[in-house]
Amino acid sequence: MEIGYENLYKIARKSTNLTQDIASEFLDISRDSLSAYERGITVAPDKVVCKMIEVYGTSWLAYEHLRTSTEVGRRYLPKIHYSDIAKSVLKFQKEVGDLDRVNSDMISIACDGVIDHHESDRWTSITKEIEEVAGAALSLIFTKEKTSLDGSLEKVTY
Repeated sequence: MEIGYENLYKIARKSTNLTQDIASEFLDISRDSLSAYERGITVAPDKVVCKMIEVYGTSWLAYEHLRTSTEVGRRYLPKIHYSDIAKSVLKFQKEVGDLDRVNSDMISIACDGVIDHHESDRWTSITKEIEEVAGAALSLIFTKEKTSLDGSLEKVTY
């Protein structure tokens, strides 16, 4: 888990105002197991995380669990900057606009089906823009459950 942040599993549980005792009953695990997950002593198994997502109503936990608990996630999944709906929409639109500006380069490079040596740096810039769009899109998808990962808890209801 990331230093300086409250544990993901704890944030998700607290967003529902459940105690560890009650949450562990709903999750069908021991309180000690839940405590170990929330203190970062052990990583919650996928089956338990799936149950947490269902019980807590926090679909963002699926992404963050994969991003922080697996080597693949740590290396390749972009960090999502969670925000309110207005900021999320604006960020997404900004990133889509940035991607639109590199669209002709993307098409030009892709036309021959090969990224030539002289095109490599530009392609890296393009893929960075694509990753930023993906992160902004995920942030927008998870906006409804604005339980921020900085430890503050705010549940948005529609």
